[in-house]
Amino acid sequence: MAKDNRLALDLMSLAPLPHFVPKAGEEDIMTNPLYDALVLPHRGGEKTFLDLDGKGRISFGDFADLVARIATVLVENGVKPGDRVAVQAPKTPETLAVYLACQQAGAVFLPLNTAYTPSEVEFFLTDAAPRLFVCDEAAKEGYAGLAQKLGVGLLTIAADRGGSLPAAAAKAQPMAEVVERAPDDLAAILYTSGTTGRSKGAMLSHDNLLSNTLALTDIWRFTGDDVLVHALPIYHTHGLFVACNIMLRVGGTMIFHAAFNPDAVLDAIPRATALMGVPTFYTRLLASPRLTKEHVANMRLFISGSAPLLAETHVEFEERTGHRILERYGMTETSMTASNPYDGERRPGAVGFPLPGVSVRVASTEGKVLPQGEIGILEVKGPNVFKGYWNLPEKTAAEFRPGGWFITGDMSMIDADGYVHIVGRQKDLIIAGGLNIYPKEIEEVIDAIQGVIETAVVGVPHPDMGEAAVAVIVAKPGLDLEAVKATVGEKLARFKHPRRYEIVAELPRNTMGKVQKSQLRESYKDSFTN
Repeated sequence: MAKDNRLALDLMSLAPLPHFVPKAGEEDIMTNPLYDALVLPHRGGEKTFLDLDGKGRISFGDFADLVARIATVLVENGVKPGDRVAVQAPKTPETLAVYLACQQAGAVFLPLNTAYTPSEVEFFLTDAAPRLFVCDEAAKEGYAGLAQKLGVGLLTIAADRGGSLPAAAAKAQPMAEVVERAPDDLAAILYTSGTTGRSKGAMLSHDNLLSNTLALTDIWRFTGDDVLVHALPIYHTHGLFVACNIMLRVGGTMIFHAAFNPDAVLDAIPRATALMGVPTFYTRLLASPRLTKEHVANMRLFISGSAPLLAETHVEFEERTGHRILERYGMTETSMTASNPYDGERRPGAVGFPLPGVSVRVASTEGKVLPQGEIGILEVKGPNVFKGYWNLPEKTAAEFRPGGWFITGDMSMIDADGYVHIVGRQKDLIIAGGLNIYPKEIEEVIDAIQGVIETAVVGVPHPDMGEAAVAVIVAKPGLDLEAVKATVGEKLARFKHPRRYEIVAELPRNTMGKVQKSQLRESYKDSFTN
């Protein structure tokens, strides 16, 4: 039995899932928090876990078996407890199973956005030094040289569920043992960027992820009767650690889409009870006349996060469906922090109340706690808060106040009723379609192009994506904008590409010479709304 601690007590207080009958002695071997809570209860279960939307079904028992076989493959490829396993692969059951196989083998899961370019991936592999890299079968030739150079093992998963990893798993014996892990041991590393400098690896423990799962399961009322439409990516917190962890914990079914397609989601909704999405999901669903009260009659919950939801989207969605979207707030370093209530008022423009066990406060840049109703920087404390940034102890120390308060960088206000409002960002982060875009990264690529003098990238409102990037460039005469776009396309993932490029004579500056991005945002705020 794991040593007595808050997490173990929380786990033991939960009743077994309805379809799980523990084998003799099994109740006494909870030594790996995530595996024991998310996979162990399902071994041998016949209920459908993944509905592949017309391409078959996978039971909980078969998924647990797949996890065990992939764990064997990881170990056979030299993965030891504490090693990192990086994954940039299509959204398939096998890709999801790698996450849980890492937990069974005691490894650290490192998911990478499938849109990252090889130059971006090279940084992550160099920084995290994984033992193994699992890539898209279609990209194998492009990554073979890099893997060899870095001494990283290479396996593949294809969009059609083929590839070297699934092939090896099909021949492997399921791993019987489960590597012991403590609640504070690392379970995953997710890379997140600041507005300056390189990406940072946020270190997430078993306790971070599982405490969040337990809290969300409770406040959002998920049970084994739920069927979730899963159309999110599984390389970030929302789609992986929120959606998948919750459904594994309660024993519910996921209708598993490879990507978001409004028509496919609408086809699935009549047999579902819940949908988790980003604001773009909801604006695109609203564009379809199929979205009616009758069509969503079986649904009980629509959740939105990863970016602010416009008030008009809230209103229109409720008018069309009779459902008020439940908006929540989180970030890579803290997983979910706050949520509007399941029962009670879900306020447009607010992200609700702190999760059970999580504390929030609003402070000045100097760390002085501000009174209710004043705007400052949101700080968070709780079991959800990450362990720090991989190999960056000084950066980690700078992001925490005494007492363990993490400085989010989000400008916030807590109203008289206790609702948290995110009113802006301390930095210039852009969130488009639920994905973070960091202006400095784009600016550095464009500034390196011959003929460019300087660049400022800002986010402005976009009716579909929430925000979109605009690149404002000061250049020498004759700069070819098409060549600029081509270079950006080669260096950066597609979601980071500016939607508009402008050449200007000079950038607005204050008396200290600092570029005034607020003026640029004001100047280009109507770029995509007229």
